[in-house]
Amino acid sequence: MSRQVFLYDPPERFVAGTVGLPGRRTFYLQASAAGRTTSVALEKAQVEALAERIDELLDEVVRRTGGSAPVPAVAPAEAADTDPLETPVEEEFRVGTMALAWDGEEECVVVEAQALVELDVESEEDLVEAEERLLRDDENGPPVLRVRISGAMARAFAKRAMDVVRAGRPPCPLCSLPLDPEGHVCPRQNGYRRQS
Repeated sequence: MSRQVFLYDPPERFVAGTVGLPGRRTFYLQASAAGRTTSVALEKAQVEALAERIDELLDEVVRRTGGSAPVPAVAPAEAADTDPLETPVEEEFRVGTMALAWDGEEECVVVEAQALVELDVESEEDLVEAEERLLRDDENGPPVLRVRISGAMARAFAKRAMDVVRAGRPPCPLCSLPLDPEGHVCPRQNGYRRQS
């Protein structure tokens, strides 16, 4: 079976969002263009890492080009997208690996989210070989969401993604673990329940 590539070059919309209540949220990347929408599920930590890496990449592009690249220093207000995810949210796949790059010729950010794949390996050498095979753009590889976005859209994506991550449960002031509405067993309180 040939590889499924969900390509958005460029998307009309590319956002991170959630479905569910804090503590039980499912995180998604969602790209939309020309009447079609692709949603892929991922972990909260992956959303946070992607947002941080996008900002770092854009900062490096600005630094290396001496500010001549079309990349704003902060997310432009007109590029902000605060709308909820488009519904119904139909998960195409769960993200395993992500890649991020700057295309200097087209002056855009390329984001790739590849489906989670179970690797059947017996040694460290097999693992390295299997990971290298996954990174190649093989026609029989796992499904991938590939999005090409402007610097302004990338900054707006990163800002929204970080806002989505922070909108979860507040951290315990003692141990920094998330507080549930009914409290949590705080290791810094020797296992006593701490109320929010």
